[in-house]
Amino acid sequence: MGSAMADAGVQTSGDVRRLRRVTFVWMALAGLLFLAFALDGEFLRLYQSRLLFFTMRPELFYAVLTLHGVGMVGLWLDTALAAASYLLARYIRPPVWASWLALAGTLVALALLVVTTTEWLFGAGWYFLYPLPFESQGTWSAAATAAFFVAMAILCGVWLLWSLATIAAILKRYPLRVALGWRHLSGRAGSQGPDVPPLVLIALVALIPAVAGFVDAFAVFAFYVIQWRVKDFVANALLMKNLTFFFIQMTAYATMYLGVGIVYELLPAFAGRPWKMNRLIVLAWNAALVLVLFSYLNHLYMDYAQPQALQVTGQVVSYFSAVPAAVVSIFDGLLLVYGARMRWTVASALMFLGLMGWAIGGVGAVIDSTISVNSVLHNTLWVPAHFHTYYVMGVVLMLLGFASHLGVELSGIPDSRLARFLIVPLLLVGGYGFVLTLFWAGAHSIPRRYAVYPDELRWGIGYARTGVAFIAVLILGVLLFLLDTGRRYVAVIGDGLRL
Repeated sequence: MGSAMADAGVQTSGDVRRLRRVTFVWMALAGLLFLAFALDGEFLRLYQSRLLFFTMRPELFYAVLTLHGVGMVGLWLDTALAAASYLLARYIRPPVWASWLALAGTLVALALLVVTTTEWLFGAGWYFLYPLPFESQGTWSAAATAAFFVAMAILCGVWLLWSLATIAAILKRYPLRVALGWRHLSGRAGSQGPDVPPLVLIALVALIPAVAGFVDAFAVFAFYVIQWRVKDFVANALLMKNLTFFFIQMTAYATMYLGVGIVYELLPAFAGRPWKMNRLIVLAWNAALVLVLFSYLNHLYMDYAQPQALQVTGQVVSYFSAVPAAVVSIFDGLLLVYGARMRWTVASALMFLGLMGWAIGGVGAVIDSTISVNSVLHNTLWVPAHFHTYYVMGVVLMLLGFASHLGVELSGIPDSRLARFLIVPLLLVGGYGFVLTLFWAGAHSIPRRYAVYPDELRWGIGYARTGVAFIAVLILGVLLFLLDTGRRYVAVIGDGLRL
């Protein structure tokens, strides 16, 4: 990595070391927090399955659900930004200071979230839809609500700065028309100045909407503060829901797109083939840049006050947004691997399988974005099923692949055969078994967010118990991954010169 940066002429040796150190810390932290938040998820399904050997207040279920959701979404956005920054250093001078600032801010926000949820029982969910944070029925205090929004403001603040600084670093080397690959549309690619690699294009497509989402989040926070402090002010509930879901959707898409960009950058080295920029890739990702801004509308089908034109737009955009980036990337990925002398390692296998998992989760999302289907599935476990698929079996596998690749690169210690034959199957069996139980439960009308299933929905308890078993398999795979990758990270720490 260091030599590649030096050859590119965009980094000094000091830059390389600083970037390597902060990325190393991010990947180590991501592994440990992923295990912790996965255990949170196991606890939630244990509670729903009635297998806990102790009793507790149902309010704690919703508090842990909030911590699990915010923690997972925030963790993987941070990890995707860190991994993408490390690889972007082959072409630009990424903002290392922003990565360190985000690390500090994330740790502070995480501490606040843990206290706010587990101690003060804040349980409005990671989507914190208005006006629920104000309407706790005495379950949590105003101080808990304030602490939650302070934590969210810290996270959105560091993400916004990191994203803006990265965009600025990209545009410092590549003019916008070059960074977005427009030369390929005119047939003048590479004729003047540097051509753009796919990672740079995808990073821009991920970060531009993300910036809009983070700015939007501060508008949401401002409305909460105004209603809290100004007597008789009441925010418009439909506006708040639009703003909130726009922020949530842009955050999720930024994470997924950055993960896909990482696969574009790294998988060719394992296939022995380049993943070159071409007109189809440029068209696909530029279309995604526009379509993603409207994709959140499919979350509001149940809001009948929403103008009908927006509801139709939500369905149309949801269908079309799946075509440009996802379909092109998946077919390109399959063509890259097909017939190649692939070097299959834990890293390459996880990145390739993550690309496929992103597609599978996307199919579930497109099904749910159909208005006639959504009217049945909207409040069921089908919804967490599809986003757990494209997160856990999609972007998380991609980023675990990057973390494994980084460990091998820095330590020089290759994968063991035992690791390849145990880790990947356990993650696949546990992960897909878990999400399939959610899909099956959703298709059989089991609602989401229920801490305790009533007798009328008692079959949901059996689905939860099956999910518990598969999550245990997934966690076992994560533990083995952490042990196998961790030995490389420990070797790197022992050899401080590598950092």
